Amino acid sequence: MATTNITMRMDEDLKAQAEELFADLGLNMTSAFTIFVKQAIREQQIPFMISREIPNEETLEAIEEVKRMKKDPSIGKSYTDVDEMMRELLA
Repeated sequence: MATTNITMRMDEDLKAQAEELFADLGLNMTSAFTIFVKQAIREQQIPFMISREIPNEETLEAIEEVKRMKKDPSIGKSYTDVDEMMRELLA
């Protein structure tokens, strides 16, 4: 089987961390990348879930605000009319 070269750019620290992990697993960067690509082809998708599990600061603040509002409904404003709410939001 013929081989080809691939050039990738990556943050230096990220590369060092990956090389350390792969070395602990008995792999080099080429072997790890090849395993990833073969699995992706086999599954016809990225072989793991990609998500952002840690909310950013703005989202964390919004979550806390909702929790406070649930505990004390007098915080914030409620609407019984969607049109009224939209008028205020868009004003």
